[in-house]
Amino acid sequence: MSSPAGDREIPLDNAKEEISGPVCTGESSRHDSAVCAGSSEIKSRAVVKYCAAPPPTSYALLQEQTDLKLPPANWLRENPQLGSAGTTILGSSSKSKPFSSFGMAYEFIDCIGDDVDVVSDSENIKKLLKIPYSKSHVSMAVHRVGRTLLLDDLDIQELFMKSSQTGDWTWLKEFYQRLIDQKWQRKKKSKEHWYQKAILSKFLYYSINESDAPKQVQESFSMDSMFALDQVTSAPKEQHLAMLFNEGENSQGLRNDFVRNIMWTFEDIHMLVGSNMPIFGGGRYPAVSLRLRDNNKPINILTGIDYWLDNLMCNVPELVMCFHVNGIVQKYEMIKTEDIPHLENSTFSTRVVKDIAQNILSFLKSNCTKEGHTYWLFKASGRGEEEKCQNPFTLPVAVLLYRVASNMMLKASQNRKHYGTIRTLLLNCVKLLDEERHPQIIASAHYMLSELFQLDEPPEEDGEESIRAGGSEDSYSDEDREEEEELTEDSDENVSYRSCCSPQDDSKAVAVIRSVVELSVPEKYKSTHQIRPSGVFPVSLDKEEKCRHVLSCVLKGLKAVDVTIKKESDLPAADPNTPIPLKYEDRNAIGACAAEQGLSLLLERAMAWQADQKLPTRSGMIPGSWQHRMKLQLFFKASKAYYVLSDAATKLLKYGRALRYIKLSLQCYDAYCSVSGTLHPQVLQFHSQCLSLCGDIHLMLAQNGNNRAAYLEEYSYQTKEDQEILHSLQRESSCQAFNMATDLATDPEYQLFVSSKCYEAAYELLFSEALKDQDSDQLAQVLKRLGNIRNEMGVYFMNQAAAMQTEKEEQEMWKKSFSYFEKGMKDFEAMEDSTNSALLLCNTGRLMRICAQAHCTLSADQSRGEFSPEEALYYNKAIHYYLRARKSLASRENHSAVWDSVNWELSTTYFTLATLLQDYAPLSRKAQEQIEREVTDAMMKSLKYCDLQTESARQPLYQYRAATIHHRLASMYHSCFRNQVGDEHLRKQHRSLAELHYSKAVCLFLSLTDAPCELLRTLLERVAFAEFTMAGQSSSTAKLKSLTGALEIMTETRSAFLMIHKELLEEQIELSEPAESADSPDAAGGSPSGLNLQEVMKLMGVFEPSFSFLLLQVIKLMTTMKRKPSNKDEELLKTLKNVYSKLLRAEKNAPLLSRIELHIELLQQLTTQTGSGETGTHS
Repeated sequence: MSSPAGDREIPLDNAKEEISGPVCTGESSRHDSAVCAGSSEIKSRAVVKYCAAPPPTSYALLQEQTDLKLPPANWLRENPQLGSAGTTILGSSSKSKPFSSFGMAYEFIDCIGDDVDVVSDSENIKKLLKIPYSKSHVSMAVHRVGRTLLLDDLDIQELFMKSSQTGDWTWLKEFYQRLIDQKWQRKKKSKEHWYQKAILSKFLYYSINESDAPKQVQESFSMDSMFALDQVTSAPKEQHLAMLFNEGENSQGLRNDFVRNIMWTFEDIHMLVGSNMPIFGGGRYPAVSLRLRDNNKPINILTGIDYWLDNLMCNVPELVMCFHVNGIVQKYEMIKTEDIPHLENSTFSTRVVKDIAQNILSFLKSNCTKEGHTYWLFKASGRGEEEKCQNPFTLPVAVLLYRVASNMMLKASQNRKHYGTIRTLLLNCVKLLDEERHPQIIASAHYMLSELFQLDEPPEEDGEESIRAGGSEDSYSDEDREEEEELTEDSDENVSYRSCCSPQDDSKAVAVIRSVVELSVPEKYKSTHQIRPSGVFPVSLDKEEKCRHVLSCVLKGLKAVDVTIKKESDLPAADPNTPIPLKYEDRNAIGACAAEQGLSLLLERAMAWQADQKLPTRSGMIPGSWQHRMKLQLFFKASKAYYVLSDAATKLLKYGRALRYIKLSLQCYDAYCSVSGTLHPQVLQFHSQCLSLCGDIHLMLAQNGNNRAAYLEEYSYQTKEDQEILHSLQRESSCQAFNMATDLATDPEYQLFVSSKCYEAAYELLFSEALKDQDSDQLAQVLKRLGNIRNEMGVYFMNQAAAMQTEKEEQEMWKKSFSYFEKGMKDFEAMEDSTNSALLLCNTGRLMRICAQAHCTLSADQSRGEFSPEEALYYNKAIHYYLRARKSLASRENHSAVWDSVNWELSTTYFTLATLLQDYAPLSRKAQEQIEREVTDAMMKSLKYCDLQTESARQPLYQYRAATIHHRLASMYHSCFRNQVGDEHLRKQHRSLAELHYSKAVCLFLSLTDAPCELLRTLLERVAFAEFTMAGQSSSTAKLKSLTGALEIMTETRSAFLMIHKELLEEQIELSEPAESADSPDAAGGSPSGLNLQEVMKLMGVFEPSFSFLLLQVIKLMTTMKRKPSNKDEELLKTLKNVYSKLLRAEKNAPLLSRIELHIELLQQLTTQTGSGETGTHS
């Protein structure tokens, strides 16, 4: 014989038509039945969750005239067929054991709080449903856990007898004497009562089929475990939700002693009931219950209801009645379960019983609203609430609340929606218990409360179920409960629910059912059973509020643990004259500065050690004790909460607050290390995250030095809660291991240094043996941060070097900067980050350029000397690093912005090198021709990296750079042409190159709108070049041709004058506006428009004489020409004379704007004539 592990369901073939079909109740079974009563139906379904008895065997049919007064041979012997009744004289359990519902609740913890309405002994259920028919008293204790009500028999007189010596329950005794019938006393059992019990017991033993018994008994003992169907011994224990108190202690010796545990659904009421009723079967009747009746006494309604409910709950379709007279067996009668309500003298309405059940449940649920409270249900009197210190149910209720909450927490797929319920259960559990007597449960409950707040979960998105909406309908927070109770008191229309006392006197409140007749009225109380709101889980999306809830729970848990450890006064007092030895006290002995030892200090608490800790901790805790395990959990939870607070503050740019929180997080971790013998990989990984965040904060502090006062104020602030947590931490640790990393410094260099040390420690930790098999994503992030901080430090020392006064100090800064850049490049190359590698190479190139600038030679009068070899060396090194950066990126597609930046810096370096070679030529070391070649080569390479085609923000800069390069090359070739003597071929080459670069420079300057002076200067130099060419010519025709070409170039200056004129007009408008300052340009020639007026005046001084000279020379040559001039030549000559005349008559001291307007007008006249004149000239 075997049983499945879960609930077994054996539906009847004709469940609706013939409910008396056979059902094997010895095995797990489910029976959906409809009990007919008139035109209505009663729905009942029973599922056996657990059965300790073997499958039912056939009963022995006793012969008539059998004398039941004589004991059978097997009487009072243990027999699994009769279950726990086998060793007593009782046929079934007529009196419930104390706390029997708690035994079942512990056994089936998964059902408690949500799925089941009532948990109780079947005898208690029958008592409640017989209230309108019975005159017997009913006294029960009621407890609420979520939606579930636990009902237990409460013998009030026995309770008073046991407490008479202690003086407890005085108020309840007074209440009882005032409201309860004084005449009601405990009745002594009569001889007749014990006689009936004895013959019933003997009847059941007689009915055991002895032929089947040995086999069945043997099977029952050998296969005992197979009878336990769907048995839940306890909630599984996970490491993060460890039970911190023994199972034997928390269950208080309560056991599930019922032969069967049945999930009974009666209409819409779900009940978990325990039953010890013996069930027999076999043959035609596989499942029957046996009853013994006196033939001289008719069956009354109470007995009928009793039999009917027993059969429904145990899923037994038939009843076998044995009638006797004075203990002599007379006859047997078989009765179907659905016929029991119609027996003679025992007729009752099943619908009325259903209404009674629904009304009683509604009444209890509406009034027994608070978890952790004990309610007393007494027939016709009401209920009361007791103080927790006097209540014998207090500890079992608290433990049950804790276990239900723990079980719900472990349901990973559902725990979010039950968070509100879990929180309410745990809060009520804590409220019930005395901290000094039950610190283990209290500390564990507070830790579980902190676990409800998931600190590392992503923020909720729209459409997701909010945590706030989770929880059962009957469980909610205390604040909301109090508000709702006040509303209910004011708005409840049914007087039966109104308190007999003041609403404030909650501990003595009484709810009354005025008459038991009301229980038979359909839905009498259902309308007033208000559905409670969902358990509210007080979680805001604000991370700080969530973390504060966690820290509050952690603090309460730590206080509960600390109560059980030595008080501080019990600890040995420290001698104020003796320094406390710290592990890093000798860090200066090796001669290095204290700061340089930062990495080893940070790693001191980071590396895992495997030696089990055996000695007591600083506070006196014993390793392995519940206090030790709980403190480890609480310290780690607090560290995580402070980490999240620090991260949130960092995102809000509150860096002082962020540093304070990360300091507290690391102090919690320090205390954790002090009491932990082994650091698990996940703990070490979290520690690396803390160090990494600490590095981020110090980096931000270094970069935002302007707000140091605000950061100091944020850092210095501390809440009372933080102080109390720190006080608890200091019971286990000095909390000084991470001071170097968490002190607020004012020196940016030191802040950068600490940041780098934090990153280095985090990296070393992730790279250690303990974490080598962990996910590499965090390692890559830390390595990236490490490369970034080394870049930051390199830039910092590079900028410091530029500000140094002495060469020795400057070189020290260079070396530090270069060292950090090199380390950063290695970091990024290790993670194959080409973009950041290119940026660091760029910065290294910039450092080389700063080094080159520092090596420039100065003469005695502080003027710039020749371009030195050291300068050339460092510029070439800079070029080398820029080329490496370009190679690292490979193409512009990888990162366009960085690619453009590298190209620009490379072009700038080549341009600077060429400019310095050209302007400060090292003629003492090199020949002019060699210098010219080097300048040309550097200029052309600079030009190569000017991207003139790609549209970008830098395109105008590239155009200006290219135009400047062409202008400088043209000027150089112009100079070479002027100074070259002898080699006519070389002179022609220089002339053509000068013409080429001048024309390209002009084209590029014309495309720019903000370089009129450069355009004007280039054109004037080009005119001068044409004039110099004309001076070397002897033929009048050739001279005229050269001068005419120079004049055409001069007319192109009109574009430059138009741009200058426009900027001057804009400047006048700006100066004339009243809102603007009317200050005139300064002595340096500054202008609001950006135009260099001094430069303009200087160029005007060159332009006017050159223009006059050109006009005069052309007029002379055209006048003295021997050949007869054409009509076009005459018109041109006339125009030239007119322009020259106006130019001579112009006032020399006229305003600049007027002079420019005149030049624009004159050049406009020449522009028209020069084109026609050119034809005539060249004809």
